[in-house]
Amino acid sequence: MLRPDYPIRTERLTLRPFADGDYDDLHLMTGDPEVVRYLYWEVHTPQETRAALERRKGQAALTEEGQWLTLAMQAEPEGQPRVVGQVVLRWASVAHRQGELGFTLNPAFQGRGYAREAAEAMLRLGFEDLGLHRIYAACDTRNTASWGLLTRLGMRREAHFVEDEIFKGEYGDQYIYAMLDREWRSRQTSST
Repeated sequence: MLRPDYPIRTERLTLRPFADGDYDDLHLMTGDPEVVRYLYWEVHTPQETRAALERRKGQAALTEEGQWLTLAMQAEPEGQPRVVGQVVLRWASVAHRQGELGFTLNPAFQGRGYAREAAEAMLRLGFEDLGLHRIYAACDTRNTASWGLLTRLGMRREAHFVEDEIFKGEYGDQYIYAMLDREWRSRQTSST
């Protein structure tokens, strides 16, 4: 079980559960065709974003297999607090101690290292607090920004699935990246 002590602070971010006041920033992401291009959902209407916000507000802990921990990435660009993205950790398997990492970023804030900071914090939660053995991430092979970040995080590409599913009306390819707990510990030791 994982119930983080909020807020979680990184160098420039506050990671926290979503709240009612996050609607506008969330809709900037969920309503943007470029953001959802490689995600399993389509551009959200305002009503769909409201429903998505309600779901996210309830995803602040992992108490059983299959649940998602979904946190807002809050930064203060230009001195104003903004939700610039979200980061997720799914408890994929209790028996096999597996988790899944994901992230979404508002394009206006890409290229600043926010997604990396948030993803590293989620890896830490998964390995150190939840006791996972392996954390993986899947991404569309065309999403070079995502798989580039996964590589920089120290995750290794384990698979390239070719036309493994119909995605938004056409067959798509996926990369699977992963990291083991011992690889995480080794990276932490070598960075100190």
